[in-house]
Amino acid sequence: MNLADRILLFHKVVETGSFTQAAERAGMTNSVVSKHIAQLEQHLGVQLLHRTTRTLKLTEEGQLLYQHAQEVDRSVETAIKAVTEVSSEPSGSLCLSVPTISGEYLISELVAEFCQKYPRVKVELRLEDHQVDLISKGVDLAIRTASLPDSSLIAKLLVQSKWVVSASPDYLKNQSPPQRPQDLLTHNCLTYTYMETGTNDWLFKEGKKQYSIKVSGNVSSNNQIALKKAAIAGHGIIYTPRLLVHKELSSGKLVELLATHSSKELPIYAVYPYSKYLPEKTRLLIDYIAEGYAKKAALFH
Repeated sequence: MNLADRILLFHKVVETGSFTQAAERAGMTNSVVSKHIAQLEQHLGVQLLHRTTRTLKLTEEGQLLYQHAQEVDRSVETAIKAVTEVSSEPSGSLCLSVPTISGEYLISELVAEFCQKYPRVKVELRLEDHQVDLISKGVDLAIRTASLPDSSLIAKLLVQSKWVVSASPDYLKNQSPPQRPQDLLTHNCLTYTYMETGTNDWLFKEGKKQYSIKVSGNVSSNNQIALKKAAIAGHGIIYTPRLLVHKELSSGKLVELLATHSSKELPIYAVYPYSKYLPEKTRLLIDYIAEGYAKKAALFH
């Protein structure tokens, strides 16, 4: 027990007027309490208490220490109350890093709803398709697709995101729709160049067999929204997460191709740095985002 703890124990003895009651509150025996008070007196070089079989009486030095110990005890209680109040009513700032598609099509709405539910929490939403170092960049939570190279992060699986092949009716007017994945070799395929999730090797299945087709085309980009716009304009075929094109598929601006062959699925995770005591605001945001993904799961399959 350090000096501050012994001073607080001395305060408890004086408040209860009894070594026995102070020992019960502190979860100690009478002898241990007496030992710590004696060590406190030895450290300060003064006598603090006159102790008889029935009563405790403060010395002049003991009275002075008790007055200051009261302030210390009140400060500790105030600190505990402040922390517990923050835990019971989330407040403060959170930084959330998400891929552009997730941010624009789902997360921005969820964050707005979350902040309305917890008005004392402020969320900074960063849309960035590159993976950042969460700790050095001050990021509390990130949404990541596919690979999780940093094993020090805690990951919560949100959903498996299915990718679909699609093209516009205008493109298909002048081209025979592909019937098998191999037919893509004769089509203009618009390719995604972000290496974490994008590649020119499009994944397909035939029965239980899974394989890839190395496609090519005259447009490539590290931004899938740009590729979607090019596809809508009739420039070629794209392979994207269903979330990105679900509205266009429903409206007829894009047509799904090779539906029974497409097999690409990538996991989407919520990741955050390990903490022995995860802040309540962070835990609540993780749970809220997970619920949001669960409700919109149909958009991913």
